Amino acid sequence: MKRIAILDDDVAQCDFIRQTLTDAGHSCHVFTKSADLIQQLRRETFDLLVLDWGLPDMDGAEVLQWVRQHLHARLPVIFMTARSDEAGIAQILNSGADDYMVKPVHAPVLLARVNALLRRVYAGGEASSRKAFGSYLFDRKNSCITVKGQPVPLTQKEFDLALLLFQHLGQPLSRAHILDVIWKQTDDSSSRTMDTHISMLRSKLGLRAENGYRLVPIYGYGYRLEQVEDVIS
Repeated sequence: MKRIAILDDDVAQCDFIRQTLTDAGHSCHVFTKSADLIQQLRRETFDLLVLDWGLPDMDGAEVLQWVRQHLHARLPVIFMTARSDEAGIAQILNSGADDYMVKPVHAPVLLARVNALLRRVYAGGEASSRKAFGSYLFDRKNSCITVKGQPVPLTQKEFDLALLLFQHLGQPLSRAHILDVIWKQTDDSSSRTMDTHISMLRSKLGLRAENGYRLVPIYGYGYRLEQVEDVIS
């Protein structure tokens, strides 16, 4: 499941995109104004942006420019708009968009294009049942982790949280993102539960600098798992 932000001032179009992607298991967040999306991007993280071009306050090209200047370059962006001129499409793709779809788009095509982009950007996170990060080996099929060949007992939530952090290695993850993806809710009790799980993972997996990975809090925002270079073995 990925966390997707949708920006379009057409409410019916937003509903169509949200329903299509929600039915596929993703968590979708709809915005009808560019300023509202940018405000949220300052506070939260998403896995994918679906942008319209023609918007009343700031057009999609300007939003894309802001995203590429202020957010990590890995964040994938798809444009879904009525503009079909070749010059416009080339402009958006050259400005950093990852894909471009001309409306109207049918649900199967939308879902296929979104999934194809997510596979490219988050390679190994979905398709492979086993994924190694240094001495940390994730077995998605059995929801277990081994560290330096030794199995580490984890609850399902702890495993899911650890996998999310490693899949976004080096990237800040907002508290809302973590709660949305792992707990499917954002209430205060879940927030405290998340902090407890973070503490348990740091202890169980030895996420400290001497082991090559460091799990650090970002004040007022969330957490980031960092890979530490030049670890003395």
